Amino acid sequence: MKRLIVDVRPGEYTVTRLAADAPLPAGLLDLTDVLVSVTRTPDEVSVIAPSSFALAGDTAEKGWRLLTVRGPLEFTLTGIMAALAGELAAAGVSLFALSTYDTDHLLVKHTDLGRAVLALRAAGHELVVAPEA
Repeated sequence: MKRLIVDVRPGEYTVTRLAADAPLPAGLLDLTDVLVSVTRTPDEVSVIAPSSFALAGDTAEKGWRLLTVRGPLEFTLTGIMAALAGELAAAGVSLFALSTYDTDHLLVKHTDLGRAVLALRAAGHELVVAPEA
């Protein structure tokens, strides 16, 4: 696996589950300079957004931190998410993973962030930790 640059983004994120027929919360896609992800399946709508954005849902889990692989990454690259997930699993760090057109993102619990950073650095990746706002 080639050495990756991974940015540790500031702020806390929440993963929320909404009903499958739920409308998108007003203002959600107006957020800028942060990750917002909406995934709809026949069974649910999953929303990842900064914890500061009030979002009522069936189930919500706060306390996630965002790690973003610096991209853009070519679609022909293979094994990036598998390698990062394996390195974190070996360190006992669970994750919530998602990909966008340009890159891969990992969410780890705030309480596991230190171990995640150490594990990824030990695997040879460069971690750039943004100062908290």
